[in-house]
Order: sequence, then structure tokens, then C-alpha cells
Amino acid sequence: MNPVRPLYVPPLLYDKHESASLILRDGSTALIRLADQNDAIPMQEFVGRLSPESKHHRFFSESTPSADRIRTLCDSSNPRSQLTFIVTRVLNGVFRIIASGSYWARDMQIAEVAMAVDDEFHGKGLGTLLLERLALRAIRNGFTRLWAVTHAENLAMRDVFRESGFTAHEAYESGDIEVELSLIPTMTTVMRAELRERLATIASLRSFFHPRGVAVIGASRDTRSIGYRLLEALITNRFQGSIHPVNPFATEILGLRVYPSLRQVREPIDLAVIAVPRDQVIGVVEDCAAHGVRALVIVTAGFAEVGVKGAALQEELVRKVRENGMRMIGPNCFGLLTTDPTVHLNATFTSLFPPTGRVAMASQSGAIGVASLAAAQHRHLGISSFVSIGNKADVSTNDLLQYWEEDPSTDVVLLYVESFGNPHRFARIARRVAQRKPVVVVKAGRTKAGRRAAGSHTAALAANDMAADALFHQAGIIRVETLEDMVALGTGLIDQPLPHGRRVGIITNAGGLAILCADACEAGGLTVPELCGPTQSKLHSFVSSTASLNNPVDLIASATPDQYAHAIETLLLADEIDALIVLSMSFTAADAAGIADGIQNGIDRGRQAGAKTKPVLIGWMTEGDADRRFSVRAENIPAYLMPEAPAVVHSKMASYAEWRQQRVGMLVDFDDLNLSAVKEICTAAVSQRGTGWLTTEETRKVLSAMKLPVQPGGIAHTADEAVMVAKQIGFPVAVKLASHRIVHKTDVGGVQLNLASEQTVREAFDSIRARVCESHQLDAMEGVLVQPMVASGVEVMVGVTHDPLFGPLIVFGLGGIHVEILGDIQLRISPLTDRDAADMIREIKGYRLLTGYRGHPAADLEAIEEVLLRVSRLVEEIPEIDELDMNPIFALAPGQGCRIVDARIYVRARPPLH
Repeated sequence: MNPVRPLYVPPLLYDKHESASLILRDGSTALIRLADQNDAIPMQEFVGRLSPESKHHRFFSESTPSADRIRTLCDSSNPRSQLTFIVTRVLNGVFRIIASGSYWARDMQIAEVAMAVDDEFHGKGLGTLLLERLALRAIRNGFTRLWAVTHAENLAMRDVFRESGFTAHEAYESGDIEVELSLIPTMTTVMRAELRERLATIASLRSFFHPRGVAVIGASRDTRSIGYRLLEALITNRFQGSIHPVNPFATEILGLRVYPSLRQVREPIDLAVIAVPRDQVIGVVEDCAAHGVRALVIVTAGFAEVGVKGAALQEELVRKVRENGMRMIGPNCFGLLTTDPTVHLNATFTSLFPPTGRVAMASQSGAIGVASLAAAQHRHLGISSFVSIGNKADVSTNDLLQYWEEDPSTDVVLLYVESFGNPHRFARIARRVAQRKPVVVVKAGRTKAGRRAAGSHTAALAANDMAADALFHQAGIIRVETLEDMVALGTGLIDQPLPHGRRVGIITNAGGLAILCADACEAGGLTVPELCGPTQSKLHSFVSSTASLNNPVDLIASATPDQYAHAIETLLLADEIDALIVLSMSFTAADAAGIADGIQNGIDRGRQAGAKTKPVLIGWMTEGDADRRFSVRAENIPAYLMPEAPAVVHSKMASYAEWRQQRVGMLVDFDDLNLSAVKEICTAAVSQRGTGWLTTEETRKVLSAMKLPVQPGGIAHTADEAVMVAKQIGFPVAVKLASHRIVHKTDVGGVQLNLASEQTVREAFDSIRARVCESHQLDAMEGVLVQPMVASGVEVMVGVTHDPLFGPLIVFGLGGIHVEILGDIQLRISPLTDRDAADMIREIKGYRLLTGYRGHPAADLEAIEEVLLRVSRLVEEIPEIDELDMNPIFALAPGQGCRIVDARIYVRARPPLH
């Protein structure tokens, strides 16, 4: 592979429009947008409120700038010349600008930057947040460096520059400091930006999980109402803070004083749970803002999930929440709970309260959330916290993942997801979280019927399921099919160590159970190896003469508790086994009790003898004893009611363990890319012809500018030119129709192969032209492409398609007819890491063909990886590319590279970033 360097991508790059809101260091929120001429008066007021010191630092004068200068500052119409962001907040019911940041072009490469923050908001990280957004906009508008001059005593601004992580150079000049920042992202800039985002998000969510006081707005005396059930759940589950019901038509409910309005409550309230009619929600949010509430749970439905009018109302709701510095879960949600004994919060409208544990759970559906909590309780799965996110208009799964990533009470995260708001941000955060804590997801909408249901449920936008699978694979997320699988896997992950391999031992007292379990193991990519001689000898010393000593070990129906104990201890200590499944079938509870004791004794003895890191799962199929719990000292042993379930859980755990053990993938960049030339070709094509395919010549220029290995050759417009090209590159050659309008060239006889002479090349040109003319498409013929024949190699393909939600999706598979007939492909979401590219190649079913099979030479895998990584850079940098198809690509022998024989690129105009 040609020399590469790490590519560092700022977190903001994949946030839609860089997000219209900010989360400050203290967890409060504000809105951010570009300034325009209508902001001149509010900007004048903002500058007028600055202290003399702040004015001096920003404008190098303690006097207020002129109205003309302020008006000029608010002009962001030409971002190549200047641009200003403003940050706004509603304070005491009044709209105010609380910060602004600007840049002005000094030359084509350098922009001067300056910022000011309301004195009341100093120390909340606004300067750094403004600098992040100014830097991203500057990069997008062609600047490579920012320059600033500040007073030496302006320590706060100097800290902003240092904390940004950008490579900075300071120079002293007449008592002032000139700072120049390189805008090339580095590991430091990305890591610091992610850390700031994570800490601010955690601070913003703390009031949900650790509130001192909770208001139930819409509390009711009607025992059938949601308002009554919310209040009842808080009381009966012994919330440790104060509870304040709000209802203008009641004075007392469930023994608590009721307030007519939140504005009458004098005690501090961190969390408000709102269950009022939809048209009253905005007014209630304003009351919460006036009181100083930080967190809202809006149970009320009737927003984006019901149509256009509801979606517009939801947008207004989100704006109202954020401009007042608050966070919101919902609307159209079931609520949240936390089992922390110091909080004991049940802010849902069910009395169900799970046992305390170390599993966090979030659900986009309230009903699914209730079902999951019930299943967790049945499985004895302890919960740390649960959130029903509903329409996730503000607080999203991404936010919760960041909170649970640092939550010391959470070790495993379970998610029910119907849609993604920002898949790239989800992947970035989930990949980081999964390095430390398992994330298990049930993603609804696999089928067309499921996607239709999701499209009308909780305002979900159903997404391509293959893309969702790719996202989960890349991020190390464990996907399961059902809620039952999710909870079952949760028990395995929380109670047992991750396996160090895929070799499973099975012990049973019924052969049929073992067969089903072994089949499920194999289907899940596990192996059930034969036991070695010493292990079988140990088993032979205590089992029945009719027992099977291979793996699975069948102790037969007459197995005693002691035989179970000895067999479990033996297999746990066997070097050829990485994990153990124990199966038992009993017909009466009386029979089961002794076997259960034997199982526990065997596990205990194995653990004490040193087998502490091998996971053990139980399949317990016993009449009248289905709820039995297994534990050894402080360790819980998960038990399942079907023989296949432990195999499925082990399989998922093994795959996750392998993912964690692999190195973290690296985004890579190349020094030899001519992206400006590619951009020029694609934008010119869209401008001149609109949406459509690039010409053959344009396509070859794009691929060449990306240093992709295009098969040599050239475009010929006449038979003489075709012969000349053939003579230059050498016979034999292929002659193919060049046309961006005729896609399927073989349908019109547009491909002629193995042409070994000038005469055959002439005849091929004339034949292709005649066939195109017969189909009345001569005006679509650009000429012919003449290329040397490829003598050997394995045919592969690389493709790209653009998903409206996930962005560019990159596909790899065997080329030619294989991809159409066998559908043997791997798909990933861009950008690809080097690990993604390697995995795509090795995970197709036909991978053995690339490694040398039955005398065929192996393919240059490193060259294929490089093609994938260069294509990823292409589609990330050039958003006009909507589709790309390179098929076939001939992968030559190791060290000889690849040859792209045929390629097509489809372009379309993309809306500009706001």
C-alpha cells in the first residue's frame, strides 16, 4: 500500500448542520446560528452589556462600536470574506445574544478570528464551542489557518486557543499576543472535542437521573389517568427527593399538596414530568423555564408522530426548551426510572420497578420498554436506569450512551431502536462506548411491513436494514433479533466473563437437547470440539458406562448430582474448552433440586481450581422449577428455558469479545490525491448536464486523480484513432462503447474482446457504431474505450450508493456475474477505517478465491484494501457523487496490484450546508 497518514475527523463534521444548539459546560443549553442583518439591534444590545474589560479584549477599546460596525459584523452573506455566529438564550422571558464569534479573510488561506461572551456566561465553555464552529466553517470555505491578536492579560481567550487542541503558534508584539492556529485536525483536537462533548452531555442529563425535586404537571385525581399513575409511581417506589403535583383544579392528591401552577412552587425542582393536553405543553415549558427547571420529561403525545402539524409543534417545543437552557426527554414517551438507592426514581406511569443492577436500558417505544422491563424482572436482570425516549426530539440514544459510558452504576447497555437521527454520530459514540461496555441493540424494521409500521410509530424514519447492520458491525454493537434475545444476552454479559475463544463444551442428561444446542452453536460460528484423551479419561472414571464422553458429554437421564458436579469441574479445567453450556431436563421439581445443587457445586469447584475466566450458561428445562436462580458465591449463573438460548448468547459474546480484542481501526489519508480536480469535474458535469452519469473520459479522469488503478487505454472517436490507441498499448485489446447514457453496453453489442490486429479493431469500432445507430442512439456515443486485455487475476467489484440517511454506502464483492447471481457482498458505511476495508474483503463467502484456491493464484489483498480506502475518501470529500460502480476490477497476484477495467459514476447536486 502507498504511504498513508492518519485522518482525524472532528465530531462536528457529521452533525447535521453542525447542530443548531449547544450544550454548555454546566449542562445548560443555548441556540447557535449565523448572524444576519436582522440581528444588528440585539447585537448592539449584547455589546452594550459587555463589561469595559470584555469590550477592551474584543474591540481593543472600552467604548461601544458604532452601529455601522455592528451592522457589518452581522453580515454573513459571503463566508469567503467574513462570517459571524451568534449564541442566544431566553433569560427571564427576554431573547438575548449571549456570545458571538467572527472571522474575516486576511488572505486566501488565513482568516482572523475574534469572540466575545456575555460576562454572566464566562467559564461555561462558550468561547471554545464558538471556535470549533468557526474553524469548521473556515475549513469548508477554503481557509487553512486562523489568526488572532489578543491582550497578554486576556488569559481566558488564550486558554480557549490552547484547549482547542489546534496546533498553535504564539508571538508577542508590542504587549499583545498574535496566535496562529492550523486548522488541520489532529488526534488532540478530536480527542478534546469528544471529551468536551461527553462532559457537557453528562452534565446536562444529571438532573434526569439525580433530581432533588420532581414536579408532576398534570397530576390527576382520576385513578385511571396517566397523571395519577405518574404520581403514584413516584410515591409508592419511594422517591428520595421532594414531589410536587401541579393541577389548577385540585388541592390534594394521594396526601400531597397540589399547586395550581409551577410558578407557585418555592422549593427547587430539577425534573418536571409533563402530562397535560398537547396545546398546553408550550405554556407549561415556559413555566418550567421561569422556575429554573433543568430537565423535562414530556409524556404528552400528538407531536411529530401524528403528521405535519404535530411535527411543526414539536419543532417549536424543541426550540423553546433549548433556548431556555433545558433538556427534554420525549415527547410521546413513557418516562424514565433509576434504581440508585439514593434516588429511587420511578417517573413512569407503571408500578413496575425492576431490581437494582448494572444494566441500563433505553427504548424508542414505551410499550416495548414496559415489556423489556417485565422480561428483565422475570430473568432477574438488575437495572441501573431505564429511559423511554419517545420521539427523541432532544435527548437521544446518543446522549444516553455518553451518560452511561461514564456511569459507574452501568456495565451493559440494552437498546430498542426504530430509527436513527444521526447514524454517523451514533456510530462514533457507540464505537467508543463498546470498547469499554457492551451495547446490545434490537433494531426494528427489518422487513417491509416492519418498516411501514416504524414509519408511523414514534415519528421513526425507517432505514435500510443492510446499512443498519453495517453500522452495528463497524461500531462493535451486538445486534439481536428479539427482545427475549436482548434480555437473555444482557444476563450473560452482566453475569459472566467474555470468552477467550469459540470452543464450547456441552454437558447434558438428554441427547436431543444437546443436538439442538450443538446445532445452534455451529450456526452461531462456535465450535464444539472433541475432547482430548486425558479429559475423556477423567470423565470415564465417574460416569455411567453408557454415557457419551465426546462433546457434547451426555450423562444420560440417570445422571446424579455428583456426576454433574464432576463433569462440570472437568470440562471447566479442560484446555480445549473456552466456554461451557450445562443442559438439564427434569420432569419434577423434586428431581431438579438435587441436580441444581450438583451444577452449582461443579461450577464452584471449577472456579476454585482456577477456571475463573470461562463463561458458564445453563439450559434449565424442568417442569415446575422454571424460575430457579443459580449462584456460586457472589457469581450469578444465567439459566435459560430452551437448549438453543445458551448457544445464541455464547455466540454473541464470543463475537463481541473478538471485536474488542482487535485493534481500533484508523481512518487514513493519502498524500497523492487531487481532490480539487475531482471536485471541478463533478461540479462542472452537474452544472452543465444536471443529474446523471459522468462521461467515460470524465470517469477515468476522476479515478486517475484519486490515484485509483485504472486500466490503461484511451478514448477513440474514429476507427483510425482506435487503431492508434491499440498500437500504443499493445495487442490484444478490448474495444468498448463509451457512453454515459447507454448504461448496459452489452445489450447493444458494445463490447468486443481479445482483438489481436488492426483490422479486428477497425471492424469492432464499425460494428459498435452500426449497432448503436440501429438502436437510434448514435448521439449517445462518445466513442470507444480501447484497453489492453487482462491476462489473469480474480474479478472483484467495488460500488457506492448514497443512502439519504446513512450517506455513502460502500459495497465489496466478487465481480462479474458473481455479484448479480450470488449476491455475495459486504457493505459498510463510509468513512472506512483500514480495519473496515480488511474485514470487508475477508468476510465475503468467496474469500477463499482471493487467497489462492485449487491452483489459482492468490490476489493482492493489500491493493484491494487500498482501492476501498481511496474510494471512501472520494465519496466523503465529493458529496456530488451519488453512485459509483467499478466492475470488474481484476485483482492480480500479490505485489502486482489491481486493474479497474470498467467504472461508472453518477452525480447529482447536493444542497449546500446551512
